[in-house]
Amino acid sequence: MTTIVPIDASHPAFAQLAALFDDYRVHYGRPSSPDPTRAWLRHQLSRGALMAAAAVESTRLCGFITTTTMPASLMLSTAWSIRDLYVSPPHRGRGMAQALVNHVIADAREAGALRVSLQTESENVAALALYTKSGFQPVPGLDLLNLSLNPEAPPATNSGSTPAPS
Repeated sequence: MTTIVPIDASHPAFAQLAALFDDYRVHYGRPSSPDPTRAWLRHQLSRGALMAAAAVESTRLCGFITTTTMPASLMLSTAWSIRDLYVSPPHRGRGMAQALVNHVIADAREAGALRVSLQTESENVAALALYTKSGFQPVPGLDLLNLSLNPEAPPATNSGSTPAPS
């Protein structure tokens, strides 16, 4: 049975979350870097920049989702954004990604958020199917713009968007 559990930096399963987050980064072409990944994730969760939830079977983390909140200024409300979603390959195809997305939608609704947004690569058919099934829709007339502040970073492409399990 899969359970969705909120995980913060002090949670006993944080080390598992950090290891799974490193696997996620490797899956999308980044080099494995467990220590920097753990430190970065601990910092993001500790300062409230990210929230995380994990899909757990028995005591093993099998997938995770991260979100952030932001002001919805014109409506004097808040909006949530799904930043990362990953299910480890052996656990795919069992509804964990859908359960994680549903968990975020329910939490956002309970918190009184105006909406939940995300971005994903237009070629990621599996992600688009999952998100469409969950009720997400493209926003007509909305363009995503980036300004790189790191001259050594690769040019803005689809990297950094929110992928879903492939």
